[in-house]
Order: sequence, then structure tokens, then C-alpha cells
Amino acid sequence: MLKALVPLVFLAAFVRSQAEEWQQCGGINWSGATTCVSGTVCTEQNPYYSQCLPGTATTTTTTTSTSTSTSSTATSSATSTPYTGSFLGGVNLSGFDFTVATNGSFSPPDAPPPTSQIGHFVAEGVNIFRVPTAWQLATPTLGGSLDQGWLSQYDEVVNTALQAGAHVIVDIHNYARWNGNLIGEAGGPTNEQFANLWSQLAEHYASEPNIIFGVMNEPHDLLSLQDWADSVQAAVTAIREAGATSQLILIPGSSYASAQQLPTEAGPYLLNVVDHDGTVGKLIFDVHKYLDSDNSGTHADCVTDNTAVLQTLVDWLQENGNRQALLSETGGGNTSSCETDLNSELAFVKAHSSSIIGFCVWAAGSFDTTYVLSVTPNPDGTDQPLWVDAVQPNLP
Repeated sequence: MLKALVPLVFLAAFVRSQAEEWQQCGGINWSGATTCVSGTVCTEQNPYYSQCLPGTATTTTTTTSTSTSTSSTATSSATSTPYTGSFLGGVNLSGFDFTVATNGSFSPPDAPPPTSQIGHFVAEGVNIFRVPTAWQLATPTLGGSLDQGWLSQYDEVVNTALQAGAHVIVDIHNYARWNGNLIGEAGGPTNEQFANLWSQLAEHYASEPNIIFGVMNEPHDLLSLQDWADSVQAAVTAIREAGATSQLILIPGSSYASAQQLPTEAGPYLLNVVDHDGTVGKLIFDVHKYLDSDNSGTHADCVTDNTAVLQTLVDWLQENGNRQALLSETGGGNTSSCETDLNSELAFVKAHSSSIIGFCVWAAGSFDTTYVLSVTPNPDGTDQPLWVDAVQPNLP
């Protein structure tokens, strides 16, 4: 029902004399309404997209253009083109993130994931792996240099996946924190220290086109959404200035990177984050959504297939310049309810791949087969029922 309404929503937006809150109001080649309803301000997100955002001003106008922008930060419309590569389907290889708590603390040891799983999954059609790690492993001293011992182990996993032809998400798994303190807030890591981490990682992987930079796992309980957007911008800028200019960057919202909350919480702020050339096509929203009763990913049974939530996300992405997201965490137990619901969810994602470009199921790697959401292969090489019935049918 919601999918059938989308064309009508867009038609209504074009025929109104004023754009509603959160709708587009300008940009290069824009031919729709250029004034906003009272209480909102038409705000430029980039040369190709302006949006009606809440503000104290009354109706505001913006000009549009059909010519190439003269902005020094925008090169051409081609650099704003959304991701159009292969649909991405795969799995989290957990282990370097073991013992990272939701307050951003870390207690060694970690457990590097076995590289043998990579060939197993690639043979089944997987073309993306997310490899989470503790920030404290990457730089044991806040603002310090990358630890070469950790990097050697991490590279073994990453390079094995790259050599197999897969994409790899380099994921810092610290919940927007270092030992309990929020990035960009009093007492926490500064944006400069956060940028320093990403500058070093980006320089190291700058020549690898199949690397995807996941700037932070599951930010939550943020004091300021604007401050978080500023921290994300600092990371994006550092990555590009380090020479990694071609790769996708995943930018997460609030409430544990909730796909459900992105449109109404951090999403409107993250729309202002731009790439080094003033464009946004390579900045992908990083979203998570589990299927159990409290969306925690801690229960074996599933109660929803999330398609209504994901349809709302798709609508929001399309309404905001055809932006894109990647579902980097989702999953369920090896139960009949999850086999049905996860299959339905992933089929929806694949059917809407122009907006949600892929998924990574949680989790394999160093989890044993008794873990409630395990998709780790059995010792005899067979797969978990959830993988066979829900994940494999929806791989690329």
C-alpha cells in the first residue's frame, strides 16, 4: 500500500506552490516549488539539493539553475551520481570487536575472525564483509598512531576478502565513544582525534577501491545531533584529505544507527554532511534494524519483517535527493519465525536496491555456533538454517 502511494506523494510535492517541511525546494535542475511553508527555511545541502528545514524564519525562497555550478567545492553533477554498482550482500565477521561495550570501553583480548570463512561465503555469493574492530586496538593511545601488530592481523582478514573480489567495510565499533566519553563532547575524544584515526586508516587503504569506510558503529544517547553531524563531517573530510577519494563512506545516525529513527532524528542533520567536492553520492547512510521484540538482536525469535519501517526509510531517502543507505547489521535466530521474517526483509532490501544498496547479516567470524544470532558455518562446513533459508536466497 505504501509503495503505491509514492508516485502520488511526489506529484503533490510538485504541484504545491510551497514545499512542506523536509521537502526539496531548490538546486541545480530543480523545477519544483522554491518557497517553504511558514516556520521552515530553504537551506542548501549541496549545489544540487536544497531542503525546507525547521527554522525561525517565515517563507523563504531559493534560486535554481540549469547550468553547471560555479561553486569551488563542486566539480560536476557526475560526482553526485548515487552508487550504481552491484547489489551488496554479505555478513559481519566479528572478533576484533569482542568485549567492546556500549559505553565505548574495551577489555582485551579480542578474537580475530578466521579467514577460512571468507572463501566459504564467497563461494555462496557473498560480495561484502563488515569487519568490526575496537578503536582501542587500532590506536591504543587516543590520537596516537595505528598499532602495527593489530594492523597486521586486521589486514590479513581484509586483504583475504579483497583478494576474493569482495567489498570490505572497515568498521570502528565504539558507539561514538572512547571509554565512556562521547566524541565531540566535553571529556570525550575531540573531532581532531577522531579525524586522526580516520586519516591514518584512509591513507592505509587509499588504493583499495573495494574498501568502504564505516566511520562509527551505533551511536546512541547523543547529547547533540548537530555535534554528531560535525564529528561525522570531520571524519569524512579526513578520509578524503588522506587520499581515499573514490571509496564509499558509511555515515550513521542516532539510536544505535536505527533505520527507523534516521528520518526523524539524526538524518536531517547528516544531510548537511558533504564530500570533499561538495557532493553526497558516495556518502551512504549506515543503518541497523533487528527483528526481535525490542530491536536489540538478543532474542532468537522474530516478530516483524521490518518492511514497513524500511519503506518509510526508502521514501525519506527518495524525498531527499535519492540518497542511499546500507543495512550493515540485521539478523535473527535459527528459528522458523526468523527464517520467514529475515527472508522477507532481505527480499525487500534487494527489491529496493536503488535506495538500500546492500546488507550485512550479524554475525559470523569468531562467534561459535551456539551464539543466538550465529550464522557461523558448522565444523563440517554446512550452514545454519537461517543462512540457508533467509540469507542465501537474497545474496547478489
